[in-house]
Amino acid sequence: MEKGGRAAMRRSEGLASDLVLCLREALGQLRGIWEEIGIPEEQRLERTQVVGKYVQELLDKMITEEQNLKNRLLRGIQVWRSRLATLCQELQLAPFEEDGEATVLELEKELRTQVEDLLQQKQKRKQALKALQEQELEICSLLSVAPSDISANAVPSLEELDRFQHHLAVLVTEKNRRQVEFVDTRQKIILCMAELEHDPDTSFERDVLCEEVDAFCLSEENITALKDLLRQLEGRKILNEALCEELRSKILVLWDRLHVPAEERESFVSSMVGSRSKIIHALQVELNRLETMKLQNIQSMVEAIRAELADYWDKCFCGEEQRERFSPLREADFTEELLRQHEDELARIKRFFETHQELFQAVRKWEGNWRLFQELERKATDPSRFTNRGGNLLKEEKLRAKLQKTLPKLEEELRGRLELWEQEQGRPLLVNGQRFTDHVAEQWQLHRLEKEREKQERQLKKSRQMEEEMMYGSTPSKPRVLGATTPGKVRTLNSTPATPNSTIRSALRGSVFRSPASHPPLSGSKASRTPCRTAAKPSRPGRLEHNKENVSQLGGTPLSGGCTSTASLTSAALHASINSKLSTYSEFAARTVKNFKI
Repeated sequence: MEKGGRAAMRRSEGLASDLVLCLREALGQLRGIWEEIGIPEEQRLERTQVVGKYVQELLDKMITEEQNLKNRLLRGIQVWRSRLATLCQELQLAPFEEDGEATVLELEKELRTQVEDLLQQKQKRKQALKALQEQELEICSLLSVAPSDISANAVPSLEELDRFQHHLAVLVTEKNRRQVEFVDTRQKIILCMAELEHDPDTSFERDVLCEEVDAFCLSEENITALKDLLRQLEGRKILNEALCEELRSKILVLWDRLHVPAEERESFVSSMVGSRSKIIHALQVELNRLETMKLQNIQSMVEAIRAELADYWDKCFCGEEQRERFSPLREADFTEELLRQHEDELARIKRFFETHQELFQAVRKWEGNWRLFQELERKATDPSRFTNRGGNLLKEEKLRAKLQKTLPKLEEELRGRLELWEQEQGRPLLVNGQRFTDHVAEQWQLHRLEKEREKQERQLKKSRQMEEEMMYGSTPSKPRVLGATTPGKVRTLNSTPATPNSTIRSALRGSVFRSPASHPPLSGSKASRTPCRTAAKPSRPGRLEHNKENVSQLGGTPLSGGCTSTASLTSAALHASINSKLSTYSEFAARTVKNFKI
């Protein structure tokens, strides 16, 4: 840049030299002309002064004009600076930084260019703001909300334009949401009005149904009013449906109680669907007809209700005492009042059953599992179950084990429900006239008593077998109960032996005196032996310990290995021992029932 400035300076100095030279040549030519003319020296000096004056005036004029140009540029710079500062402030931009080395002309041009650019930006922003405001005004008028308070003459910043666009996007989203909600609600209103056969009778209803979808004002008030209208119509529709359902249920009950033929029912089937006014009218007419027939057949109606009452009492586990509380059940004078009382009682027990249906289902589930458990327990003591094929025995045992675990869980769950029920109702839940928890405890106690009874019966049977062996000396051979089966294919699930006689024989082996001809002498000699004085074979403690329960049935007298004749233990003594056991069980059962009686 310095090189360019020096070159320009040299060119300027050259031009000045040329100008001085040109001026000298012109003055020389003027003097020559003046000499040729013969103008005196004094006049030539005057003329030279005039030329100098003229040149000076011309130069002064030129200087003035250039100075004026400079002043205009400086004034323009001040104007551009002021406008640029204003635009930067309006557009919220940083102040413009000038080039300190720029000439006046360069500075003026640069400032003027910046002002023109900012004016264009200002114009664009104002146009964008105007377009956004127009869209906002349209949406706000549709949504009935106030537009933003941004002035139309204001110059928004870029951030303000972004916020405005976001605000407008929110309005558009809200408009679309309300539009969808309006269309959906309007369609439901049209369907409800058609179902109710209702014509629009208010200006709002006519606006909803008759105006174009895009023309409806989607204000919050209108949307709320629209929802209220739909709620009212749906409420009326629900009431009509409930009324129709009630009428239909009454008609069905009366059809069954009056034994209305199927042909008459089929002719009325078209009125069993829907809830329009004509359907309600048809149902009411049919119900009135059936009510008239009901009054003409009071006795059959009461008997039908009594049968239905008995069914619901069974479902609710009502005992005889609870059923007897309904005194009209024993009335034989069939009147309208008696019919009404029966209908009221049926409605009450139905409501009671529906309210506590889950609890009754849980109780019924427990009873079903309990009956199945008892059935499996009975099968477990049946010897014929070992002849079953196909894995049924294993399945039954698995199911029995499962029920033994699930029944206490069900009882615990029911106990919690029953506590809540008793807190709410203020009275216990009775099953067949008995508190359910007491009923469960009694069932388990009866089950335990039954097991004890079966055990006593088995012990009695073993005692009788032992008596026979002692009376006759040996057990007669009997056919096997289970038949010829392969030992490897029979799975014994209990520890009870296949034949009780084998247990008794093992317990008495070496303790009870044997028949003289049964076996050879223990010494192995061929000498004759005394029938009643033969030494007994030493008993095996393991077997005696294993069968001590069976041996103890002989009245508590231990059997020794000495020379004791079977005739010394008389039949009367054995019967006395057996009767003693039976008396003991009876006393035990009576005492146990007394202790656990609920």
